Amino acid sequence: MAGGTSLSKFAKSYCLRLHRSHFSAKPFSSSSSSSSSSSPRNTSNSTKLQQETNLGLEDDVPVSGISRPLSHILKELNKKVPESLLRLRTEPTGVSVKYIPWHIVNRIMNLHAPEWSGEVRSITYSADGKSVSVVYRVTLYGTDAEIFRESTGTASISEPGYGDPVQKAEAMAFRRACARFGLGLHLYHEDVE
Repeated sequence: MAGGTSLSKFAKSYCLRLHRSHFSAKPFSSSSSSSSSSSPRNTSNSTKLQQETNLGLEDDVPVSGISRPLSHILKELNKKVPESLLRLRTEPTGVSVKYIPWHIVNRIMNLHAPEWSGEVRSITYSADGKSVSVVYRVTLYGTDAEIFRESTGTASISEPGYGDPVQKAEAMAFRRACARFGLGLHLYHEDVE
């Protein structure tokens, strides 16, 4: 991706229309919704998520597509995630922990850093075969630079629940890598307070 690529008038116009049609919601504004006739069941999950995840887009529309400088992307990712998007799980020790499901993290990344990528770097089974660890890398692409963060996730082979152990470890590693950019990082600090 070249930072200095110039766009034709058509491309600029298209990007402006795309931006306005897909990213026009300002979810955390103090105004209330005026759609009294629509029930919560009629609201699609996508719309609800957009309303709850503060798109953080300024009134100025980028002319070079949807990419922005990394400082803008990181500022948006560091915002506190609304309680309604969090889930609660009980650890084997009996402690309840708040977390953001991987699919919500993925959606937030798509909204705030649409030109991101992620990849599994390694999958390693423990010597005793009782757990699996995954290393995951998330890369953010801005107009000025690109940066990546990696993290690990480990899951027990015998732990019951949804998905296989590799999926669980990958989801954990993905969430943690995104937290290294600031997404949901406030959840790690709540335990300290």
